[in-house]
Amino acid sequence: MKIDTQGMSLPLDPNYKEKTPLEEQQRQLPRATITPRRLFTHTYVKELKILINEVLDEREGKTGVSYFDTEQFKHLIDDPEPPYKPWQHSSQYRLDELQE
Repeated sequence: MKIDTQGMSLPLDPNYKEKTPLEEQQRQLPRATITPRRLFTHTYVKELKILINEVLDEREGKTGVSYFDTEQFKHLIDDPEPPYKPWQHSSQYRLDELQE
């Protein structure tokens, strides 16, 4: 079986010139806008920040209801999700004061 390639080549006229040079055609193209791709979604990043802050708060002796304790945030479908409250210090002393 042969492939017919007749008519697939460029014109063979040695005097043939493109109407506009390649470099000019490339300059006329619109500039591409590149949007960086991230590994994590915005929601994932938000939850990761909450988790990191909760861990740091726990190290400082703060206590509260974890954002990831889903039992505390149960609600009916028609009701809004209960608000997340930042952790608070449970005692009057800070961790660095207790270590001294």
